[in-house]
Amino acid sequence: MSDAVVRIGSRASKLARTQVAEWLGPVAAHLPGVRFRREVILEGGDQDRVTPTLAEVAKTSGGSAFSTQQEEALVSGRVDVIVHSLKDLPTTVAEGTVLLVTPGPREDVRDVLCGATLDGLPQGARVGTGAPRRIAQLLALRPDLEVLPIRGNVPGRLARIDGRNGRNGLDAVVLAAAGLNRLGLVPDVHQVLDPAEFPPSPGQGALGIQVRTGSPAARLLAGTGDPQVDACVRAERAVLAELHGGCSVPVGAWGRIGDDGLLHLSAAVTSLDGRTQVTASGTGPADAPQKLGECLAADLLDQGAADILATIRTP
Repeated sequence: MSDAVVRIGSRASKLARTQVAEWLGPVAAHLPGVRFRREVILEGGDQDRVTPTLAEVAKTSGGSAFSTQQEEALVSGRVDVIVHSLKDLPTTVAEGTVLLVTPGPREDVRDVLCGATLDGLPQGARVGTGAPRRIAQLLALRPDLEVLPIRGNVPGRLARIDGRNGRNGLDAVVLAAAGLNRLGLVPDVHQVLDPAEFPPSPGQGALGIQVRTGSPAARLLAGTGDPQVDACVRAERAVLAELHGGCSVPVGAWGRIGDDGLLHLSAAVTSLDGRTQVTASGTGPADAPQKLGECLAADLLDQGAADILATIRTP
């Protein structure tokens, strides 16, 4: 960080650029004497445009496909800080690195349906999503749907909706509200899915700011996060960590601070075919998010979550 230059690593997409700008705005204003420079880092998941089968989705390694190269750049010293979409970051970060307190405010945590409403989809409609959690939760609510795995950036996924992409068209796609909001694509939303029955990915809507432990960047950026947002996402990620899961398993978790000042957390594990689902919820102090997340994970395991996850992880 010579000459007070902080090198920021992120993925190449427009959404990644928007997320960097979202984080950097208040940070740069707080640190007027520091110059920031963005470095683009290509991830394996960005370069792989081959559409997977459902079986391949179930065996996917998870968020590391969207964070490995960035973490390597951080550890090697090529960059000083990484701005992640937190839901894409594995619960165990690279050795020698740490996540700073999560910045706020958090974007919308919910998933949305673009192209049609859930009730408005015809029998056997074709719905696209690349996430096992979304596949499972869709089939739990509408087992008649044909859910097709898709990859690519947000505009490309929206272009798959019928009438925009010919024979490859879909009746609807499921996306994160946060990404659409950040890209200004809100008019494409037909239904916002209730997180009570469609709990989001742990960390969805939040940014993850990763630095080398004890580095000048870590010291410089200390105190730039939001403790309440951080409590919510740390509880959600604790559920995922205790279940030994990642983006490849259908785990949803949703934390929020109530009017009572307490941390409220709910979570669900759903089989990939949507036929089996276990849920749990709990409340605890906001300064002990890890403990609350671990307690909910234990509750899910007591209800049979391990059996659901075992069937998903078995080739």
